Amino acid sequence: MSAKSEYRDIYLADPKQAKRRFQLILIKPSHYDDDGYVIRWWRAMIPSNSLAAVYGIAADCAERRVLGEDVDIDITIIDETNTRVKTKSLLKTLRQNDNFGMVALVGVQSNQYPRALDIARPFRDAGVPVAMGGFHISGCLAMLDGKAIELDACRELGVAMFAGEAEGRLDQVLIDAAANKLQPVYNFMNDLPGLNETPVPILPKVNVKRTLGLSTSFDAGRGCPYQCSFCTIINVQGRKSRFRSADDIEEIVRLNWEQGISKFFITDDNFARNRHWEAIFDRLILLRERDGIPIGLMIQVDTLCHKIENFIEKAKRAGMTRVFIGLENVNPDNLASAKKRQNKITEYRKMLLAWKDQGIITMAGYILGFPADTPESIRRDIEIIQEELPLDIIEFFLLTPLPGSEDHQKLWNQGIAMEPDLNIYDLEHVCTAHEKMSNEEFKAIYEEAWSLYYSKEHTLTLLRRAAGSGVPLFRLLKVLFTFKTTVPLERVHPLQSGVLRLKHPDERRHGLPREHPVVFWPRYVGETVVKHGRILRAIIDLLLLARTVKRDPNSAHYTDKAMTAVTDDEDSSFDLLTQTRGAQQAVAHTKKVRELVSAVNG
Repeated sequence: MSAKSEYRDIYLADPKQAKRRFQLILIKPSHYDDDGYVIRWWRAMIPSNSLAAVYGIAADCAERRVLGEDVDIDITIIDETNTRVKTKSLLKTLRQNDNFGMVALVGVQSNQYPRALDIARPFRDAGVPVAMGGFHISGCLAMLDGKAIELDACRELGVAMFAGEAEGRLDQVLIDAAANKLQPVYNFMNDLPGLNETPVPILPKVNVKRTLGLSTSFDAGRGCPYQCSFCTIINVQGRKSRFRSADDIEEIVRLNWEQGISKFFITDDNFARNRHWEAIFDRLILLRERDGIPIGLMIQVDTLCHKIENFIEKAKRAGMTRVFIGLENVNPDNLASAKKRQNKITEYRKMLLAWKDQGIITMAGYILGFPADTPESIRRDIEIIQEELPLDIIEFFLLTPLPGSEDHQKLWNQGIAMEPDLNIYDLEHVCTAHEKMSNEEFKAIYEEAWSLYYSKEHTLTLLRRAAGSGVPLFRLLKVLFTFKTTVPLERVHPLQSGVLRLKHPDERRHGLPREHPVVFWPRYVGETVVKHGRILRAIIDLLLLARTVKRDPNSAHYTDKAMTAVTDDEDSSFDLLTQTRGAQQAVAHTKKVRELVSAVNG
C-alpha cells in the first residue's frame, strides 16, 4: 500500500503535465510517555493549529507552483497524536520520486523535540532533506545562544532549523530543499510577518475527523503585550500583536463549512486583547444568524475581559460554548512573582459570573509550584476555589521553566540545575527544584490536586451550578469526564488525551529496547481492557450524578456562595480576599480606587 493511500490526506496541485512531483511531508510530532512510547490516540483531543497554518501556506505554495511550472507539490499531513508515522511507507514514496521532497517537522515544542529527532533520523539516513520549526527552536534561538538545549543535535543530523513564522518564508525553504541545499538555520525571529491577506490556517476534513468533536483551530492574532515570566509566546510570537481581519476569519469559517466543519478553537493566547475582536464577533454573528452556519467556538481570554463592553454578550451570540481563562493562581504574591500583575483576584468572581450569566462553560489554567506554594497552601487554595469561585473546569499545570521563557533563561544563566530530558517539559513533570517542596512532594500534590478538585462532592456541585445557570448538563458532563479521569487512568494531562490510547512496539524512544511482540501485545490489550472497565464505571458514576441533579425540582434555582452576586462589602466574608497578605493588599487597593472614583464623581 502506498503512502498516499495510507494517509489519504494528500494535497495534489492542479493536474498538469508536470515532469516531477515534490513530496512535502508535514509532521506534527507527539511525545513519549513515561515508558517511552509515543502518545497517540484513535481520536485526539486538540487539533494542531501549527499544522493547519503551515498546511495553508504550503497549499498556497503548491497552487502558485513555486518550484516551477514543471513541478507539482504533493502534501502529506500527519498529526502524530492521532496518526501513526509509517516511516518505511513514506520512504518508499520518496524513493519512487528520487527523494525529491522534504520532511518538515512542524510546531515542535520542547517536550516533542526528542521525538522529532527520532522521526528525523531515518529520513536523514536515507538522504532526505528535513527541516524543523516550532517553539523549541524559536524560543532557544531567541533567548539563549545558538547551541543551547540540544540544538547541536539538529546540526549533527543535518536537520535545518527554522525559527519564526512561515508566512512569506516557506517558498525559499522549498526551493532550497528541491535543490538539496537546505541552510542549517533559517532565523526570522527579528522579522515576524503580518497576518493580513496571508494564507489562512486550514486542514482537510480527513485530518480533522481524527480529533474529537470534528473541531478545528485557527489563530486570529499572534503576540502578547504582557510579560509573564513563565511564558514562551511573548518571546516567540513577540510582544507586538498582529491580527487577521474579519474577512480572513470569514474565509476560514466558509472554507471549513464547505467540508461540514463548524466548531473552532481560536488559539490566540488572549483573544480579548485582539483589537479586531468586535469586528470578528460581528462577522461570526452574521454567519450564524443570517447564513445559518452553526458555529461553535472556544477562545482564550484574560481575567479582565468582562470589563470590555459587550465582549461576553457578543461572544455568546458568535457561538461561544466554552472559554479558557488564564487564571493561573488565586494568590496575588504568586502572580506578582511571575509578572502576572494584570490578574486581579478582586475581579475573578465578577468575571466568572459574567460568563455564567451567558451559560458558557468556564475553564481555567491553574499553575502549581510558585515560590510561595506548599502542599498545605495548594490544598487551601483549591478549597477556596471550590467554595467561592463559580468556575467549572480547572486545568492544573506545574510551573515549568520552558526553554524560550524568561524563567528558563534566568536559571540557565545562573547555572541552576534543570532536568536534562526535554521530553518531560510537558507541564506535568517536575523539571527543577522547588524552594519549599521536595520533588516527591511537588509531584504528589500535583496528582492530589486533580482528585481534590474533581471529587465526587464537587463534581455534583459543578453539575448543580450548571443546571442553575443554564449550561446544558450533557455538554458539561463530556468535559468533566475528560478532566476527572485522564490523569488517574492515562497518566497524561487531559490536554494530551483522546479516545482509545494506541501503541505500537516500533514507536518506542530511540535508545530504549524494543519489546518482543509476544510480551507487548498481550500486556497492551490487557491494560486497555482494564482501563476501559474503569472508564465505563466513571461514565456511570457521572450519569448517576447528572440524574440526581435532573430529578431535583429546584435544580434550575440552585445557588451557593460562589453563585451569589458580587457586592462591595464581601471583602471580609470571602477567604479568597482575606487569606493571604497579597489578597489583603489587593482589597485595600481596590477600596482606595473606589473611594477616589467616588470622590471625583461626587
